[in-house]
Amino acid sequence: MRDYIEKLIARGEMNIVEREVDPKFELAAVVSRSQQQNDNPILFKNVKKTALPVISNIYGSHRRLCELTGTTLGNFCKQWDSLVNTELPSADDYEEHLADEADIVEGKMSDLPHITYCERDGGAYITAGIFLAKDPETGIPNLSFCRSMMVDDKELLVRLAPPHDLIKYQAKAEEKNEALEVAILIGPPTEVFLAACASVPTEVDEMAIASQIRGGKIPMRKCRSIDLSVPADTQVVIEGRILPNVRKKEGPFGEFLGYYVGINENHVFEIDTVTWLKDGYFHGLLCGYPEDLRALEVSFATRTYRELIKSLPGILDVSCSPSPMHTIVRIQPQFDGHAKQVILKTFTSHFQYNKICIVVDEDVDIHNFDDVWWAVLTRSRVDTRLTVIPDVPGFFRDPDKIYRSRLGIDATKPWGRETEFERKRIPGANDINLKDYFV
Repeated sequence: MRDYIEKLIARGEMNIVEREVDPKFELAAVVSRSQQQNDNPILFKNVKKTALPVISNIYGSHRRLCELTGTTLGNFCKQWDSLVNTELPSADDYEEHLADEADIVEGKMSDLPHITYCERDGGAYITAGIFLAKDPETGIPNLSFCRSMMVDDKELLVRLAPPHDLIKYQAKAEEKNEALEVAILIGPPTEVFLAACASVPTEVDEMAIASQIRGGKIPMRKCRSIDLSVPADTQVVIEGRILPNVRKKEGPFGEFLGYYVGINENHVFEIDTVTWLKDGYFHGLLCGYPEDLRALEVSFATRTYRELIKSLPGILDVSCSPSPMHTIVRIQPQFDGHAKQVILKTFTSHFQYNKICIVVDEDVDIHNFDDVWWAVLTRSRVDTRLTVIPDVPGFFRDPDKIYRSRLGIDATKPWGRETEFERKRIPGANDINLKDYFV
């Protein structure tokens, strides 16, 4: 991650904040405002009450996600499928264990940035923490994103929720009245962050996926107080355990849907050790904004793509931007009614999040919702091209049954009249560099 940050700085693709910034609301306000201007990451060099600089929005660009996975725009899902569905290496093949490095600093939770994001949040939160744990029965490692409310130097309050495998691991340990050892990774290597976004079966080793993305072994180091190893290049590591049969009140918290989740009884994480790399970075992710939504898109879009290509032809790409509650599928139509088949299959691929599905032709940029909506307005008849499926359960947290329905929109060109819907083009427009023209 540090190497990639330095690369972006060298390319002039980093918004850098030199002045002191308050981690309570001000930092989040700058991130929010910056993301309205452009998709550059933001580096805060001077955050009040901590020596660690904070990085945000590093994964908030589809273009950067393509770069990190070695592909080009329009081919992310295809590339991801090739990485995940090949034979994955075993731990012996992908891990390269190192001795404890000299540039590791040991400190306390109170040394880390305590970022409070939203007005009603119950306190400071770790939002980009990736929980590394092993299945108590099989030993298979899992990577899960979980929010953590910072209490003091010895305790975090953690929200565990489906569909993460971590909640299954914790339940297995709790049945035996045992704690589940966990290392929280903040700012791991970019491959590990992306692997944590993967939607894969429980038995798949996500660290092996990280190795596939890297194209080689991942340097690891042993934790200091628990029986786990972590990627050696992780910026901050919090070692500890999720306690069995203990719950405390956590929240409220401004979540990804744009609303607050209220106070709930959630899990307790007991902290043993906090370490970080010298000259390291603390990753602060603003929930419900581009970086968070792009990470969710990796999970849901690739899962939907994988299910679609199993049974349907002509599937080119899938996007869940700007919201994971809808899916956009780009296809090469093969027959009359092809788009409707895609809609129905999309809904069955992930019942929790696919509330709305829009299917478009290959000339539409599915990562630009203005372009997608243009296709809906100019190619779709609302009386014949909409599919409404009532009363189907959706998102697991839905007391008012807002998500108990589905809407499909066929926004492809009318079958047999494709040439009448050829988009107008201005030759050379995409190649113009405005710096050559504007003073």
